[in-house]
Amino acid sequence: MIQRIQSVYLLIVVLLTAVCPLFLPIWSTEDGSNVFAEDNLMVISFLGISALLAFVTIFLFKNRKLQFVLGRLNIILNFILLGFFVYWSLMLPGEMKISEKGIGMLIPVLSIVFLVLANKAIKKDDALVKSADRLR
Repeated sequence: MIQRIQSVYLLIVVLLTAVCPLFLPIWSTEDGSNVFAEDNLMVISFLGISALLAFVTIFLFKNRKLQFVLGRLNIILNFILLGFFVYWSLMLPGEMKISEKGIGMLIPVLSIVFLVLANKAIKKDDALVKSADRLR
C-alpha cells in the first residue's frame, strides 16, 4: 500500500538511512579527509538496521499495531545513533580528530522527523478504521 502517506514517509526514511550515508560525510578530520558512514562499522550497522526496519514496516500495513511499535523502535534506534554522533562531536579535540561536522550527522534527525510523521499517520489511520468498525 504505497499510496498511504505513512508508506511514503517510511520510504523516505529508507532512502535517508540506506543511500545518503554513502554520499554524505559524517565529519571531516583535521587533515581534510572526509569520514563516511561506511568507514565506521557501528554507524553503518545502525543505519542498516534502521533502513531494514523501515522497509519491513512499509509492508506491515495490515497490522497497524506492529507497524506503530516498529516505528517507535526505529525512533529509539535513531536516537541512540544521534547520541553517538553528539558524543563523538563533543569529545575533547585531542582524543578524536574531528575538526568539522558533516551533513551526514543530520541523517538520524531527519529520520526521526519522518518516523514521527509516519507514526502519527498510522495512528490516524487506525482511528479511522476503529470509527468505521463502530458504525457497523
